[in-house]
Amino acid sequence: MEANVVRIFVIGMGTALALGTPATAQQQQGAAAAKPITRSELMSRLDSNFAAVDANKDGSLSASELAAAQKRDLDQAQAAIRSRAQAAFQQLDTNKDGQLSVQEFSASVQVNAKETAAELMQKMDGNKDGKISADEFKGPRLAAFNRADANKDGTVTPAEVQALQRR
Repeated sequence: MEANVVRIFVIGMGTALALGTPATAQQQQGAAAAKPITRSELMSRLDSNFAAVDANKDGSLSASELAAAQKRDLDQAQAAIRSRAQAAFQQLDTNKDGQLSVQEFSASVQVNAKETAAELMQKMDGNKDGKISADEFKGPRLAAFNRADANKDGTVTPAEVQALQRR
């Protein structure tokens, strides 16, 4: 349970989509732990992220909006991975012949989507009305923020995140 809280918190702290996709989590983990964040900053980011996903601006997230947002997030992550893979290839191609020998090819990149948009919807839609309200979107991340804010000063520091991860 605590590992999920840390994952939700770290994802929620990021500035990207913050829906919990593996790509988002991987991209944000390092950035999220790098500096303190206040509760108001987190709320602002969550509101912005929610608004970005709420394409029809009706105040809730539908399955189609989640699917579209997840696709955008995964497309961006895949583009970043392709760019890193190209750079890694060039670095691994030590003899610069444009090919990797078995010896040169010792590193690889894998992307595995752990949850579909439907699974995310099921997990996040607390009242099971087929939509994700702003409260349902923010709730788990705010609860994680509160858990991580050990001294209850409204700011989560890298030390508090590390302490939560150790629990």
